[in-house]
Amino acid sequence: MLLAVEAISALVDLLLSRWYAGAAAICVPAVVLAGRMRWRAAVRRRRAERLAHLRLDLAAEIDRLDPTAFENAVRDLMIRDGVDARRVAGAGDRAADLIGRNGDRRVIVVQCKHTITGKKVDARVIRQVNGTAEHAHGADVAVVVTNGSFTKGAVEFAAEVGIHLVDRETLRTWAEEGARLQELLGLDSVVRPWRRPRGRLRRHRRIGAAEPSRRQRT
Repeated sequence: MLLAVEAISALVDLLLSRWYAGAAAICVPAVVLAGRMRWRAAVRRRRAERLAHLRLDLAAEIDRLDPTAFENAVRDLMIRDGVDARRVAGAGDRAADLIGRNGDRRVIVVQCKHTITGKKVDARVIRQVNGTAEHAHGADVAVVVTNGSFTKGAVEFAAEVGIHLVDRETLRTWAEEGARLQELLGLDSVVRPWRRPRGRLRRHRRIGAAEPSRRQRT
C-alpha cells in the first residue's frame, strides 16, 4: 500500500510539474479534430452549392452511364436534395451502393440498378436489400433506384416490407424535373425520425408512403 501511495504521489507531482505537456496532449488533438470537422463541413457545403441546380437527362445522360457512374449520379442527386450521401459500393457492400443522412437525421440506404437492356429488377434484389438495409447499415429508409422498371413481384414485396422504389418514370421526375427525393418518397410527411427495435422499415413505410406511387406501379 505504501508503494502504491508513493507511486500515485510521484505521478501527481510529475503531472503538476509538466502541466503544459498534459495541456498540449489534450488541446492539440482537439484543435486538429475541430479543424478537420470544419474542413469537411466546408467541402460538403461547396459540393452542395455546386449541385444545387443539377439536372440530368434520362435518355441522353443517365442511360449512357456505366453502373459506377450511375451510382455517382444518384449520389449527386441526393446531395442536391440536402441528403449528406456517400458512395459505399464495392466488394462486400451488402446490397448498399449509397448511404446518406437526411436533414432530420434519418439514414437512407440506396441500392442502384442500371440497365441498358430494359431488363426489369426482380424481387430477388428487394429481398437482398430487405435483409441488410436495417441490420447491416442502420437504415431508416431503404430505396432501390433503377433507370428501368420493376417486376410485379418486386413491387408487391417492396410494398410489403416497406422499401421505396424509384423506377424510370420516377427517376425522370427526380433527375430531369428537379423534384426532391423526399417528396417522391413521401418522407416530408414524417417530421421526426421514427425509432423502434428491429423491423422499423415496414412500419416507416406505412407512415411515410403506405401505397406504391402510380409511377412505381408502371
